[in-house]
Order: sequence, then C-alpha cells, then structure tokens
Amino acid sequence: MSDPSTASIVSTPRPEEPRELAASPDAGQPEGARKEKPRGLLGDAWRDLRRKPLFWISAAFILMFIVMAAFPSLFSSGDAVNGDLARSLGKPSSDAWFGYDVQGRDVYARTIYGARASIVVALLSVLGTMLIGGAMGMMSGYRGGWVDSLLSRIADVFFGLPFVLGAIVILTTFNGSGSSNSKAQIMFLVIMSLTVLSWPVVMRLMRSSVLATREADYIVAARALGAGTGRIVLKHLLPNCLAPLLVYGTIMVGSFIGAEATLSFLGVGLKSPVVSWGIMISEAQNYIRVAPYLLFFPAAFLVAAVLSFVMLGEAVREALDPKLR
Repeated sequence: MSDPSTASIVSTPRPEEPRELAASPDAGQPEGARKEKPRGLLGDAWRDLRRKPLFWISAAFILMFIVMAAFPSLFSSGDAVNGDLARSLGKPSSDAWFGYDVQGRDVYARTIYGARASIVVALLSVLGTMLIGGAMGMMSGYRGGWVDSLLSRIADVFFGLPFVLGAIVILTTFNGSGSSNSKAQIMFLVIMSLTVLSWPVVMRLMRSSVLATREADYIVAARALGAGTGRIVLKHLLPNCLAPLLVYGTIMVGSFIGAEATLSFLGVGLKSPVVSWGIMISEAQNYIRVAPYLLFFPAAFLVAAVLSFVMLGEAVREALDPKLR
C-alpha cells in the first residue's frame, strides 16, 4: 500500500481536530448586536415610540380617560343627573371641587361621567368608519375596473356633503326636538351620522395603500403559487396596509370627540339625560359671566382628550414612517 500524498494530508483533517469554520457574519460586532433578532415594522415602531416622552404623556392621559369612562365611580361618588336647586350656581368648594350648575348638580361628577358618552361615541364611530371605509377601499383598490370606478363615485358623492351640515340634517330628521329617543338611540344616531359622513376618507386612504402594494413581489409570488383572493387580502395586503389606517384612526378619535361636542353644543347631538362634555358646554354658555367655571372645567377635559389622541397619532405616524425617523 502506497504512502498518502502531501495534498491528502493537508486537505483531510484528523478526526480529533476541529474543522476550520467560515467567519461568522456577526464576527466583530458587539455581543448585544449578535443576539438581537431582526425586527419588523411594528417592532421598529415600538422601539422608536418608547423613546418619545410625547408618546408616554399622551398614552397616560388616554389611559386615564378610558378608565374614567369605564369606571367613573372610581373618580366621583356624586350624582351626575339629579341636583338640588338650593345649591344652584354654587362656587367650587371642598364639597364640590368644580362647583354646581344652574340646576344644583355637581359639575365635577358630571365632568367625570361625561367622559363615557364622549369617548364611547368617538371610539364606536371610528370603528364603524374603519370597517366600512377599509372594506370598500380594499375592494376598490384590489379589484379595480368598474368596481373601483363605482365605489369611487359613491365616495365622491359623500365627499360633496359638508360634514357639519350633513350631520345637522341627519340628526334633525331622526333626533329632532319632538322625538322621544332613549339614551342608546340618541348615541346610535350620533355614531351613525359620524360614520356615514367620514368613511370616504378612510376608503381613499385604504385604496391608495392597496394600489401601492398589490403589485409588490410577494403579492405576485403568492398569486403565482395559487393563493386565493381571500388569502392574499387577509395574509398579505391587509397587514401591510394597516399602518396608515392605524395612524389616521388614532387621530380620528380625537376629531370625533370634538365633533360630538360640536353637535351637542348646537343642540342636535347628544341630549339629556345623556351626560357629555358638549352638553355641559352648551348649558354653560348663558352663564359665562356669572359662573365661568361651568364652561372652563368640561372644556379643559375636552381639549385634553382631543390633544391626547392627536399627539398619540402624530407620535405613531412618525414611528411608522421611515422617512420621519
């Protein structure tokens, strides 16, 4: 048997010797960077949001308002509906921090309980707007053709309706002065009017996102592999088109809180026995000189709630948009 050649000795390591491995792609990087897993869009957004004081401040205020709306008894034990005329226009004191209104009702209790109607109406209106507008925008952008043309023309018709005027017409027709609607019916009519007049904006936003995404490589590959329309829409299009809707929906909550207060102030939105910030501001307009605190406290809570949602939406928009980082 002949001796092994030099080449075979060099190229074949002994069993007890470790093989020479290729350099790791993480070589030369810090230990923390080697262990860090790749993040997606939401992971990068959350990492950026955690560093923003504006996000934490607005989130804290929003959490407080949500808890206030869900459990108002934690913040006040007073009666927000019934009052005593003997305490009419009583000034703020230790017994009533925000004073009493013209009917002797505790303004602090009414301000706390008013958060429920305002926030519930805004959240449900945004949910309905996102569902209707998002579904129609997805259908319009993905199908195209005559479906896109038909839905776009329908949206244009609703775009032509002035928001405040359209809401006044709808609410005056179904919730006029002679109507005897219950609390749930009054809130439903306000939610319906806000949703009907706002969905075209979400529809156009979703449509533009779908048009920019439907010809992406991963969509074409999924279609080539035989994926159906439902799978493409739910697994690929929808997750990649939700970012602008999430930002707009957060800002829209604050806008709808202000819109509900505006309609209630005009006398066509929420009405008694519902308690809301807009109703309190409407009732206080005739007593601004005598008792300015009747206007100041509900208006301050209203402004704080609207600004909190708007600031949160701006923070989320900056985190989700790579161009703004």
